[in-house]
Amino acid sequence: MKHPDPKTDEASIFLEVSWDNGAASLPLHSSITLFLLSYTECTSFHVYLVSDHPESLQALSNMVPKSLDVSEVKRGEVPALVGACRLPAVLDAGGGFCRAGLAVVLRHIIQRTCQVQPGRTDVASLLGFKNTCLKACAEVSQWTRLCELGIPSAVEEHLRSPTEKHLQLPAAIFHLEQRLGEPVRVHNDDKIRRQKLQQQRNKSSPQSEDPNPGKREKTFPSEPEPQGPGAEALSAEPYGGVELSAALAKLSVDAAPLSSARERSDIRKVKTTELPALEHVFAEGLYFTLTDVVLLPCINQYLVKEKKNSGSHAPHALTFLPLLLRWYKRVQELPGVCRAAEDCGIALFSPEVSGSCSHQPKSPQTCEAEQEKSRASQEHFVGGPRPTLTKLQENGIEAIFSPHPCPSWTLHWESLPAAVNPTEGKMSDTRAMRKRQQLNNLIAMVTELAHPGHTIVDFCSGGGHVGIVLAHTLPECQVILIENKEESLVRAKDRSSQLGLKNIGFIQANLDYFTGAFQIGVALHACGVATDMVLDRCVQARAGFVISPCCYGFIQNTLKFSFPRSKKFAETLTYKEHMILCRFADQTAVQLPPERRLIGKRCMGLVDLDRGWAAETHGYSVRVMTMEPESCSPKNNMLVGVPADNDKIQL
Repeated sequence: MKHPDPKTDEASIFLEVSWDNGAASLPLHSSITLFLLSYTECTSFHVYLVSDHPESLQALSNMVPKSLDVSEVKRGEVPALVGACRLPAVLDAGGGFCRAGLAVVLRHIIQRTCQVQPGRTDVASLLGFKNTCLKACAEVSQWTRLCELGIPSAVEEHLRSPTEKHLQLPAAIFHLEQRLGEPVRVHNDDKIRRQKLQQQRNKSSPQSEDPNPGKREKTFPSEPEPQGPGAEALSAEPYGGVELSAALAKLSVDAAPLSSARERSDIRKVKTTELPALEHVFAEGLYFTLTDVVLLPCINQYLVKEKKNSGSHAPHALTFLPLLLRWYKRVQELPGVCRAAEDCGIALFSPEVSGSCSHQPKSPQTCEAEQEKSRASQEHFVGGPRPTLTKLQENGIEAIFSPHPCPSWTLHWESLPAAVNPTEGKMSDTRAMRKRQQLNNLIAMVTELAHPGHTIVDFCSGGGHVGIVLAHTLPECQVILIENKEESLVRAKDRSSQLGLKNIGFIQANLDYFTGAFQIGVALHACGVATDMVLDRCVQARAGFVISPCCYGFIQNTLKFSFPRSKKFAETLTYKEHMILCRFADQTAVQLPPERRLIGKRCMGLVDLDRGWAAETHGYSVRVMTMEPESCSPKNNMLVGVPADNDKIQL
């Protein structure tokens, strides 16, 4: 057995293995990762199957591509950064940079494949328009949440359910079927929609619609000849029209793109709102992307079970999914898909696809996205904050700011190495000075709480302004930077390398994917609900926290959080009234009149008081204070909290 060695020059992928009743299986996130590795023919990683069972690799040999270098590793033997994350995870050569979470790992596999094989345009196109496919984290993107979390978890739960429940359609599957029926929006949809209109008119009445039949231009090309095995079936499919032509042109290396010739005058005059809608060819629209790769192993497992459970009598769940079945059949016809599926032990089948659905599916429950949309639509508000502030005051609730324990404390910036200073990059002198002042405040409070051997996590770390200073000034502590934007984290890693820091690690992941133990959590200007996510993660870990909130206007109810957070605020304010506080808490910019800034500061203090009281119900001592000097930032609040039962962290 090969044990992971972070000092080697080879990056590693760590995948979860499940054992149930003596049988090994791969969770869907692991299956999806292996499927993408096979589809891209990427061999740049060593794959570790994480399991305490000694025979995992042998038991799963038919599910692991033969081209990959694969080993087993026990959970307790994985590198520290990997052990602090939910799998799948990628550990870079050297062991100091970890990527965790399905979307982050898959996007990295694609990027790595394109680096090694620059000519793989088919792989590069998986990242979609402007390389944004599944880039937005699940906390802010309903689509990423559905594909990365909703569909896989719904399918796995469905597979564990008793067979008599097979008629129940999972909400996430139902939502995907709905999405496939919605009109497609792509960056060049106006042009394609006009070509679709022209195609429709040519088919319905080619002579009467054309004022100059003798001079008609060919503005709609014949469907291009796709390249690769299986593509003939795709091009022969009667569905699609201009949509399928656009999709095939993207997939086919030698195919001519959609015509750039100018449309006929009667087509050009049609208003955009009157153009026909485009229909889905693939999951995100017209083009085959990473989303389709993610969904195929999930939908296949769901459909296989439903096919087995379906009887010869009453219609089963597949009857309600004509669009999903058509998508499932179409994806199989793409070059490389069936090969990769067979390579990973994924048994695809050819479904019967009807032209229409006679049964209207009924969702077993309102899908999460619809709940959020409905909730948001009900919470529009107008007016100022004074009635809300008066209501709080009448109930004895006022913003409370604790005195700053060390208002004049400052780092000796002049004596620090250049890479520690936030002036790196193109930051102006004025902004750099304010950033140093902000760091003075956070570092002062963390220094009060930290002890040798502590692990400090810099959440939403960005380019590492906070984390790098902490690692440099507290060499006996371990510092971990967590950020979901790869570019920012790579920049932070480059800065730490210049300093030769050995007590720092980097994790590119959403906050929910970090599960490691730590003693202090810190975040500078965590936007909106990100502050509440950091607070929640610190409370779960029984860790102290030093957090500077930001973007109060972005606060809203989510799947995990509802506002107000504390019992006393919830008994006093409605959600709408709390949103009024959040809206006006953002009005603290220096350009505003002094009176309005004072109201904004008061609203900031009340929102953070609510957060502090919520943490205190979990046994925390929390203070809300103002950074010194106040001019260092319009968002100059700091929440500092420690668990009352932790004698190693005291205020």
